[in-house]
Amino acid sequence: MKTAILSASLAIPLPLFAQDADDAIEARHGYMKMLSIEMGKLSGMAKGEIEYDEAAAQAAANNLAALSNYDLPSLFVEGSSSDDNGDSDALPAIWQNTEDFGAKFAGFREAAAAAPAAVTGGQGNIGAALQTLGGACKDCHDDYRKPD
Repeated sequence: MKTAILSASLAIPLPLFAQDADDAIEARHGYMKMLSIEMGKLSGMAKGEIEYDEAAAQAAANNLAALSNYDLPSLFVEGSSSDDNGDSDALPAIWQNTEDFGAKFAGFREAAAAAPAAVTGGQGNIGAALQTLGGACKDCHDDYRKPD
């Protein structure tokens, strides 16, 4: 019986497992929202709007580093560009330049990995870490995100 069930499940066409473009867009929006929350905490501390708390700064930076390890490029499925769906800000250039897009995400991953150590030692250190993180975000958004 187990063999029959396993055989039947393997016979299901792979397109049934393919990610839906709407789901991918929703997941990307959620991912970007989480990044925004953590960046906002660091930005607030850097500006003095939030009292500097080294543990909280490190927690935000650790969350960014953890998020950067998610395979975000896998959420950019065919049919989920701004040309295909009005809910998407992803420019079609992503699918035309997948290697560059992946390299830019790797740059964000590198910046995020350095952030937990960079935000320690006082409020004054957060600005430089944010510049590095923000620069990595901007590198990708300049080429691959629809302007606001």
